[in-house]
Amino acid sequence: MNTIEKCLEKILNGEDLSFTEAQELALQSAPEDLYKGADNLRARLHNNRLDLCSIVNAKSGICTEDCRFCAQSMHYDAEVTNYEQVNTAHAVLLAKDNEKYGVRRFSLVTAGRSVSEKQLGELQKIYQELQKHTKLSLCASMGFLTAQKALQLKEMGVSRYHCNLETSRSYFPQICTSHSWEDKSTTIKIAQNAGLEVCSGGIIGMGESFEQRLELAFELKKLNILSVPINILSPINNTPFADLKPLSTTEILTTVAMFRFILPKAVIRIAGGRDILGDQQHRLFTSGANGSIVGNYLTTLGKGLEADVKMFQMLGFEIQGHNHISKAAPLAPPQGEQCR
Repeated sequence: MNTIEKCLEKILNGEDLSFTEAQELALQSAPEDLYKGADNLRARLHNNRLDLCSIVNAKSGICTEDCRFCAQSMHYDAEVTNYEQVNTAHAVLLAKDNEKYGVRRFSLVTAGRSVSEKQLGELQKIYQELQKHTKLSLCASMGFLTAQKALQLKEMGVSRYHCNLETSRSYFPQICTSHSWEDKSTTIKIAQNAGLEVCSGGIIGMGESFEQRLELAFELKKLNILSVPINILSPINNTPFADLKPLSTTEILTTVAMFRFILPKAVIRIAGGRDILGDQQHRLFTSGANGSIVGNYLTTLGKGLEADVKMFQMLGFEIQGHNHISKAAPLAPPQGEQCR
């Protein structure tokens, strides 16, 4: 029995891999065999169901934080459109179009360290319209939370809160100094204590080591995260990471596969940056991923809903609630950062 088979057997018996076992799995396995093993694990635990969600940038730009990957930071001269709040009608139109394609969740994403009480009250109006005109599950990604704001969001109909750890605790000081990894994990726990599900993941390709990517996966596991978005850095002009060399396809697929082995019960959700793989991006979904953010992201363009759905169906995935539409309605322009 080889390393992949041993790990599969252990996981299917309800046991978790240790960090050392995960390292050995990644280092000792032929890449293609590793991807097949991760896809097998995905199929065994999640069948062929694909979990789709979409986002709209509800507030863009002029962020006080200094995240080195982010176009929205006021510390860098990146090209981004600034606005205080997305038009309600536009948000509802986008949500309804996404729903027709089988998207199950829709999130309002705001730039900035956190939202004020006044902003939260204005965003509530959008949530009310979304509940009136769609059956989508509602999410929020609004920076750091207080216990009161978390409860307010839940009362507004939000069921899941998104707060990315971004990277491992050990590497976090290299990507941001205006807040800490601990600030992120605190908000995650506040959301969980309020009864909200949590979506949290990160961005790969920011100069971190492979071991630090594994660290991130284990940190997410410790926090009991079951929706894990993986973004692939798309370097943005005039940000500190503008000149970073993009990850290779092998590095990306190996990371996705290892997240599946470390977080077997989670939705591994491919988010911004998958266009880096070009015509190979379908391989993300045969290497362990079983979810995606579709449409446009925040500062990075997606393939478009219709093209995405066709790709997923060709791969044999089931998309609940999908109705064929001959032509997609216009999507929101890509504003803000690829990941919050």
